[in-house]
Amino acid sequence: MKIYDISQELFGCCVFPGDPAPKKETLLKIADGKPCNLSALSMCAHNGTHVDAPYHFYNDGKTIDEINLERFVGPAYVVEHNGTLDSQDASAILEKAKAADERCAKRILIKGKAVVSAQAAEVFARAGIFLVGNESQTVGPENAPMEVHLKLLGAEIVLLEGIRLSHIPEGVYLLNAAPINLGGCDGAPCRAILIDPNDIP
Repeated sequence: MKIYDISQELFGCCVFPGDPAPKKETLLKIADGKPCNLSALSMCAHNGTHVDAPYHFYNDGKTIDEINLERFVGPAYVVEHNGTLDSQDASAILEKAKAADERCAKRILIKGKAVVSAQAAEVFARAGIFLVGNESQTVGPENAPMEVHLKLLGAEIVLLEGIRLSHIPEGVYLLNAAPINLGGCDGAPCRAILIDPNDIP
């Protein structure tokens, strides 16, 4: 079975400007005569490859532990786009995904240096999809991400940010991007993977 890791390594990951970077502290080392190796971690919930919950931008929105895992796990479509997605681009992506497999149009992963515009976010919101993923650390413009987040998270579309798709051909996959179960949090890191459905024994 072919499994594609589309996650960043945490301690070498990209960090959104202003967010604290992840850090590791070694508490115990076998080399120092201790019985085991033991590490402590310090990080932002939005470091590296992570998912955003509605609570990230809505005080009454669902937290990461309240979201049905179906949104993070299931058929997905990888599509390549560079530049800003407008409403026509978003509609075309959804149609392309539906033509490949109706089920995968619920989870859209955008490969390339893409920015989702507010107009594209409206198209995704009206379509009632489950998830939008992208390679940037934010799905909207880095200098003004709020409007896009409000439109998508307001429609309870979860955001999978900071994925790595350069080695992934366009097409249909099985996505698993289940987040760590962080009670009451606005987001969480995940180990996002894709599985080629034609290669499942």
